[in-house]
Amino acid sequence: MTRKNQPNLVYIFTDQQRADTMSAYGNNWIQTPNLNRLSDDSIVFENAYVSAPICTPSRATQMTGLWPHTNGCTKNNIPLADDIKTFAEFFSDDYHTAYYGKWHLGDEVIKRRGWDEWHSIEDQYRVWSTKEDNNEILSDYHHYLISQGYKPDKESSGKMVFSRSFAAQLPEEHTKAAYLGRKVSEFIDHNKANPFAICVNFFEPHPPYTGPFDDLYEPDDIPQTPVFRVDPPDNASRMSTLMADDQAKKRLVINQDQETSILEADDEFNGPKTNSEKEFRKVQAKYYGLVTLMDKAVGQILDAIEKAGISEETIVVFTSEHGDQMGDHNFFHKIVMYEQSVKVPCLIRVPWLGSRDVTGRYSHIDTIPTLLDLMNIDIPKHLQGESKAGRIKKGETLEDNDIFLDWNGRSVDQRFPLSELERMREIPHRCIVTGDGWKLNLSVGDQSELYDLKNDPYEHTNLYNDPAHSVKVVELAKKIRNWQIETGDTALIPDVYPGVGHITGMR
Repeated sequence: MTRKNQPNLVYIFTDQQRADTMSAYGNNWIQTPNLNRLSDDSIVFENAYVSAPICTPSRATQMTGLWPHTNGCTKNNIPLADDIKTFAEFFSDDYHTAYYGKWHLGDEVIKRRGWDEWHSIEDQYRVWSTKEDNNEILSDYHHYLISQGYKPDKESSGKMVFSRSFAAQLPEEHTKAAYLGRKVSEFIDHNKANPFAICVNFFEPHPPYTGPFDDLYEPDDIPQTPVFRVDPPDNASRMSTLMADDQAKKRLVINQDQETSILEADDEFNGPKTNSEKEFRKVQAKYYGLVTLMDKAVGQILDAIEKAGISEETIVVFTSEHGDQMGDHNFFHKIVMYEQSVKVPCLIRVPWLGSRDVTGRYSHIDTIPTLLDLMNIDIPKHLQGESKAGRIKKGETLEDNDIFLDWNGRSVDQRFPLSELERMREIPHRCIVTGDGWKLNLSVGDQSELYDLKNDPYEHTNLYNDPAHSVKVVELAKKIRNWQIETGDTALIPDVYPGVGHITGMR
């Protein structure tokens, strides 16, 4: 076989990077020269969606080719079951496989079946280890920092580890991004003679929103969307409105110094310390600084591929596991169905196919079958997505392609008693975004939503209860129902009927 028939794969994905963070997606001011050169040579999916707007479920889909409700990783910190195959197991024995970076699918530092190499960077998920013995092992990045003379600052499950806030304050060369960039480059150099497949997950630009490039961008110069610091509409999902309310109240508490420990007590609330526009922009500037930090590490990897002389036989993927509101709709982080949380960059560089933009809608569920198809590897029949390789090769669009989103709750680490927001976040949602830009978000315990993304791209106006759109609600609800049947999804969704436009029963 020629190496074109057995190409290498470098699959890079980040954590919490929204789509509009590089020039290919309209950002003409951020410093991402390496992502820009990658996109110039890549197939760029104009509208790429995750399977769920939160870490574990989204990455479980990317690793397995299955929906969260199928692979079992329906919430954060649920370990991927041993009997669920990851895509490392779909390669022939000719391939050398490796996983470098954050895993977040259980037993973080333990090598998963199917991967020949495992290089870990995270020690923050020890409390969810499935075996007590696993807590005796610390990440490769931990040992690197020890070798550089640093001392751990946090106790976790019987060991002293480096906290994320500590790692975020390190000089650039010792950050997780720079460390991974070097290690992956070394891997490529050592394995350039034979087929390999490596998956690389960068932690950045995930919170804490701080790093060595905090001062790279001038906060006042950052362009904003029409929904920056604008509350969700009154008839938006309760989960969204509560997110905005909850964060605003926490910022007031912090501002008044009434509870200075709140940032430590709530790991999720890393963001502005006040409700001022100045503070919002300051956090944004730091977030974009993290994107640039990660971009430099991606540049190291791209340079290593070129230096190894394997550019023409190496497929490179770049995407992220979910986005970040970044102050849009007046809150930060993810877990909602707004476009800022569910849309991510998605590039695939296939040297023998050239570059082009693919319009329409694309879902992560289709990534594994698409890559296997491009690499001339048989696609396992149990995968729930479908290959888009044929359409890419023919120069077709995805403007007729509908995508689905799967929400089942935030995390298994709930603290009782649950707040109203925490209770709302445990209610399942199912969402469809159609090829022509209609978006329906259904929930039996929350306000359902209908948005016309063509005319309302920032989701200002929820049309769900408007009788004029009841037929559209029913049409899209049927599509969600059929998708549920096809994928074995048993989550309750509302029953809706023409002329009503609201919940009339439950499945």
